[in-house]
Amino acid sequence: MSEQEERRELLKLFEPLRVADVRDGMDYMGYHHYGTLDHNIRPLWRTKICGIARTARYLPFEGPAPAPRGDAYGSWSGWYYGNVATYPWIEQIEDGDIICLDMSGVDVGLMGSDNTLACVAKGARGFVTNGGGIRDSDECIMQKIPVWSYFISQKMDQARIRFDQMNVPVAIGGVAIYPGDVIVADGDGVIAVPRAVARDVAKYGGRELHNDKNNRRAKYDVLGWAHDDTVRDD
Repeated sequence: MSEQEERRELLKLFEPLRVADVRDGMDYMGYHHYGTLDHNIRPLWRTKICGIARTARYLPFEGPAPAPRGDAYGSWSGWYYGNVATYPWIEQIEDGDIICLDMSGVDVGLMGSDNTLACVAKGARGFVTNGGGIRDSDECIMQKIPVWSYFISQKMDQARIRFDQMNVPVAIGGVAIYPGDVIVADGDGVIAVPRAVARDVAKYGGRELHNDKNNRRAKYDVLGWAHDDTVRDD
């Protein structure tokens, strides 16, 4: 099976699963204490995504910050984006990617209303980060950009963050995320599934979802509620 075929298969397997189902599937495989990102990493707005991890790591800028002001600062800022806080991973995005950004905990808005759109246009399904990582949050919500982060940040990149590496293991919320791992995120938070056990996790997680839908559908019937997508088991 090619890499692209495997990606498509995993996306199809995990698409219907909730974070809770994936968590259960991880338990079935013995990963009781692994995979769940810090519960303080929360969604910018309530939604659900699943996809394949594309990773990048940024480090704090050591300084010193230069002293240009006004128009000179604008010129220096452009140089900084082109040479220090770069985004080379954007060119590699594939359909189905979830962008996992290790920001080293820095309070900085690496992603905003414009560059997130560029990523979504290339096929990114959302963003997970251990810093602020997101600003222009009102526009990002309006544009329905899925983001999970510790907080929202007002700050630009300059003199705060520098690009380090991409397509390497990163640490986000106490979990090592490797390129190609499966990421699922919803209102319950974020979980990362090691690629080596992803199919088994999906199998057991799917079983839990099936049982949950059947049990809840029976209670809907007792209550006289109309069936919705959360209890239909097609």
